[in-house]
Amino acid sequence: MGKSKYTYEFKKQVVNDYLNNEGGYRYITAKYSVSDRKLVRQWVANYKKYGDSGLFRSRKKTVYSFKKKLDIVELYLSSELSYQEIALQEGIKNPSVIAAWVNRYRIAGPDALRPQKKGKNKTLDKSKIDRKSIKPEEHIVDTSAEHVKELEEELLKLRIENAFLKELRRLRLEDEEKMRERRSSSTASEETSD
Repeated sequence: MGKSKYTYEFKKQVVNDYLNNEGGYRYITAKYSVSDRKLVRQWVANYKKYGDSGLFRSRKKTVYSFKKKLDIVELYLSSELSYQEIALQEGIKNPSVIAAWVNRYRIAGPDALRPQKKGKNKTLDKSKIDRKSIKPEEHIVDTSAEHVKELEEELLKLRIENAFLKELRRLRLEDEEKMRERRSSSTASEETSD
């Protein structure tokens, strides 16, 4: 079960069990086969702060300003607070959003928190795509805001990783070129010294 697949009713049952002292996080996570104990902890914390609405999946995507994201990232990096604590303090229901911002910030600095312009990075050469090889997906697509956000974050990570690998390759090729130049200049100097 992916984290976006849990229904409100399921979460409510899990939270009720915990609040009624049916067991600790580890026991309840195992009892309900939840993928991660942190999720149960998050549901309980959200329920305590927001009530029932804390367990609903948000259908609309909340857009945070660049300044708000930067403030939250700086708060995390300069304090001992956890993602969960900051999320509750700042009214963000999903602490993993903060974790994603912090990761982006660590990899690419503050600019990584700026809103992504749609249609950017169209470096894919459309003429090279074999349209016949692309078959339409036959499974049901999860278009929830949570799932879309996860995919966007994954895409950003891959783009950053790709840029990093390209730069690494460029540097390696540069080094190889310099080595070749050194070798050819040293053989040239040996030939002239004969």
